[in-house]
Amino acid sequence: MTRAFVFPGQGAQTIGMGRALAEAYPAAQAVFDEVDEALGEKLSALIWEGEAEALTLTENAQPALMATSLAAMRALEAEGVTVTAASCVAGHSLGEYSALAASGAISVSDTARLLRTRGQAMQAAVPVGVGAMAAVLGLDFATVQTLAKRAADDTGKVCQAANDNDPGQVVVSGNAEAVKHAIELAQEAGAKRAVMLPVSAPFHCALMEPAARVMAEALSHVEINRPAVPLVANVLAHDVSQPATIRSLLVDQITGSVRWRESVMWMAAHGVTEIWEIGAGKALSGMIRRIDRSVATRAVGTPDDVKNAIESMG
Repeated sequence: MTRAFVFPGQGAQTIGMGRALAEAYPAAQAVFDEVDEALGEKLSALIWEGEAEALTLTENAQPALMATSLAAMRALEAEGVTVTAASCVAGHSLGEYSALAASGAISVSDTARLLRTRGQAMQAAVPVGVGAMAAVLGLDFATVQTLAKRAADDTGKVCQAANDNDPGQVVVSGNAEAVKHAIELAQEAGAKRAVMLPVSAPFHCALMEPAARVMAEALSHVEINRPAVPLVANVLAHDVSQPATIRSLLVDQITGSVRWRESVMWMAAHGVTEIWEIGAGKALSGMIRRIDRSVATRAVGTPDDVKNAIESMG
């Protein structure tokens, strides 16, 4: 059985995530300590005992989700399963940073600081209320891409297909006016549902260009090593290992589409038969099952999950 490890993105955060891992595994606690130190604040206290509203802020959610994913990875390592038990890694949007930290390409401290910067830059790129994102259910990516372009042309504003999540779920992003028009067009085209998402900024579209510039500068000061296993990159939907390529793709990712459906298809086509979702929630596992039912999924986010995952390896 060939395995891949994947790491969740924003939206998976919940108060209390990772706490049981930290209590059960000193190596998992050490991740939260390292992130707290890197950021110069007790992010772990917010994750475990804070207000959901504060955790949901982009600048907090991004490093918090990475810390939880890395804590789960360290728990697996404590039980003898390293990242090289996978043939490749991938992550959904910010999860790509978690994948790179898990595979040793970027240190945990640098990843935490990069994600804090990324969250702040993405939030600052567009004034609140100017941008929006919407989920379109029941239409394929090519159709939604065409509708997004029509909405952009009709309004003279930005509207792009931002996330190709699975065969029936595509997210569009851009100026609020254009995104609302895209919803109308999607409904006319027979979408099952098309709804605005409760997000604070329009991620993965051209409006994020100011954030891309900030991240290009931040990434230029960070050491990136060759990952222990290849990364299936969001914007390419295939494997990369060269540090220079990874650095530029992390910048492209800010304004580019998250090609998750194609990434899972690439993994399956290259022999992956089982995908472990490392960290908070099970959103990616659901997407993966809708993309390719032949690929087995497993969520690893609690001590019990870790033990069950180890047992499944025989």
